Amino acid sequence: MDKQLPMHGSQSFEALKQSNAHGAEYWSARDLQPQLGYSQWRRFEQAIERAITSCKESGNPPGHHFASAGKMIEVGKGGQRQVEDYHLSRFACYLIAQNGDPRKPAIAQAQKYFAVQTRRQELSDQAAADMERLDLRKQTSEEFKALSGAAQDAGVQGKMFGVFHDAGYKGLYGGLGRDAIKQRKAIPEKDNLLDRMNATELAANQFRMTQTRDKLARDSVHNQAQAIHTHEQVGKEVRDAIKRIGGILPEQIPPAEHIKEVEKRLKSSTPRLELDDKDATGLIGGNNTKDDSL
Repeated sequence: MDKQLPMHGSQSFEALKQSNAHGAEYWSARDLQPQLGYSQWRRFEQAIERAITSCKESGNPPGHHFASAGKMIEVGKGGQRQVEDYHLSRFACYLIAQNGDPRKPAIAQAQKYFAVQTRRQELSDQAAADMERLDLRKQTSEEFKALSGAAQDAGVQGKMFGVFHDAGYKGLYGGLGRDAIKQRKAIPEKDNLLDRMNATELAANQFRMTQTRDKLARDSVHNQAQAIHTHEQVGKEVRDAIKRIGGILPEQIPPAEHIKEVEKRLKSSTPRLELDDKDATGLIGGNNTKDDSL
């Protein structure tokens, strides 16, 4: 692992590390916030709250990894005031990265970086595939929202949003729009098309959306017709890439079970994370076994 991985700010993650009274390493949430690309404490605290929930679900005591704390910050004319903060273990930082906004480059980078010494219980191939698909579905949902915002900025009017999104499907699916895709795959009208895509199909559509959003910005598109044309052309380019590498064309991929069934299955079998001794004790250090809770 790169011990000096640069983050969003000027300091590396390891450079922000501190030691508490127990001799355990910790990170200040206030210090970490800008490094992970968050300008608002409120948004970052939401990621912390999700991470605390993940900690509980993984079978690890949150009190070992998240500690409420105060931090003095400078205000105008040399004054100081205390603001809410958290002391975070390495495992807590890992969970925050996993529960952060994946559209933020610093979060995406951190998700690849944190090398917490964890040992996940043996997962079946089905469970591993479920987790991958659910993560992709969440990411695609976020990308769909981001693309809609980019389309609006590019001049697409509200009543034309359906046409804009259908253009991307038509490019990627060889001329088939959303309704035609659902009809071909015998997907019920009430189902969201994205909810019935497997991981491979979701990844292709996420890539289409990401590339369209970037191209609209890069080409400074501010014309509705041009924006719609751009989306279709990007879809065609992604389709051509799939053809070149010998992949399965998306309209030929059978529908997957509804994503809600995947969520139910995962919730009923949440895997536990067993940490090594150093990471398990987190903020309380290796010589203290007190189980504090938040």
